[in-house]
Amino acid sequence: MRAHPGLTADATDEVLELRPSGSWVSLNVTELESLANSAIAKVGASKSVKLDLGAISEIDTVGAWLLERLSRRAAAGGRPVQMTGVAANYLGLVEEVRLVNRHEVEPAPKKNPVLARLTELGQSSLGAAQDVVVFLEMLAALSFALLRTLRRPRSLRVTSLVYQMYRIGWQAIPIVMLITFLIGAIIAQQGIFHFRRFGAESYVVDMVGILVLRELGVLIVAIMVAGRSGSAYTAEIGSMKMREEIDALVTMGLDPVEVLILPRIVALILTLPILAFIGSMAALYGGGLVAQLYGGMGPAIFIARLHEAISVTHFEVGMLKAPFMALVIGIVACSEGLRVKGSAESLGQQTTTSVVKSIFLVIVLDGLFAVFFASIGM
Repeated sequence: MRAHPGLTADATDEVLELRPSGSWVSLNVTELESLANSAIAKVGASKSVKLDLGAISEIDTVGAWLLERLSRRAAAGGRPVQMTGVAANYLGLVEEVRLVNRHEVEPAPKKNPVLARLTELGQSSLGAAQDVVVFLEMLAALSFALLRTLRRPRSLRVTSLVYQMYRIGWQAIPIVMLITFLIGAIIAQQGIFHFRRFGAESYVVDMVGILVLRELGVLIVAIMVAGRSGSAYTAEIGSMKMREEIDALVTMGLDPVEVLILPRIVALILTLPILAFIGSMAALYGGGLVAQLYGGMGPAIFIARLHEAISVTHFEVGMLKAPFMALVIGIVACSEGLRVKGSAESLGQQTTTSVVKSIFLVIVLDGLFAVFFASIGM
């Protein structure tokens, strides 16, 4: 039968003598904690501490650590601790506990800030180079899969293609029209507000028409598709990678690029120009509505001015960008999905990376096209 634990404290002006007794084991941990804490409170009134363990009937790691914690608190306050009366069969345990966490933590070496920045720059450059390699590998694999499909048209998964077009295109029309309508309305309102100072309110039609058809229409739609459909592609393919479904396709002799990736990217390339056209029309309608309500410009005047301000070239410039933006979004989304590891954290991280990279590359591609079309006079 285990003895009840206890702790007596006899204090003098110089020494605080502590005598633990009974069973100092983990079954009595609640009571032991209370006894140790009460003893710690009495340590401050003495100059030294004597710890006599002769009355302890049994002790385990928990009890030894509580006594060691008491000793370290006293030593930390500049009060030497003398431990006596340890039974021979518990001496090894007590000594082992006394050595726990005795080593001093070495301070972290200070890094040269210049070298640290250079290291970060090198790591970023290496990561960017790896991203370029992954992008090119996916583009090559997609090209080979497309060539095989052209040689054998029946291998194209038409059902998957139509379903992806439905998801990417038809289901996205409401949100695309709403956002682009608001963008066109905001541009028109701000244009009228500032042009009114110069008596040139009619030029807001030129600004809305050229901006929407050449730049903002396709750019806003591409960013929305990257955030909506690109993230979905990454999450879907990443989940298949985690559940080893892609490995199962390879085991069955099927090409994952041809089965999973080709229909998705082809659907993006076919759908994004349509969404860009619908978004541009919605933005022009929003600009025309604001011009009528805010600027007093009737629909007939707006359409006539729009006919004078824009040409088919502006429309062609915007539409020519859409397939290339769709290709970039699809390749980045699918390649990031294939880079998912076996954890949910990796899936979330790669999905976020996919959206960020897609939007960044879409904006960069739009800038390159702007320079290119300006250089050829379009």
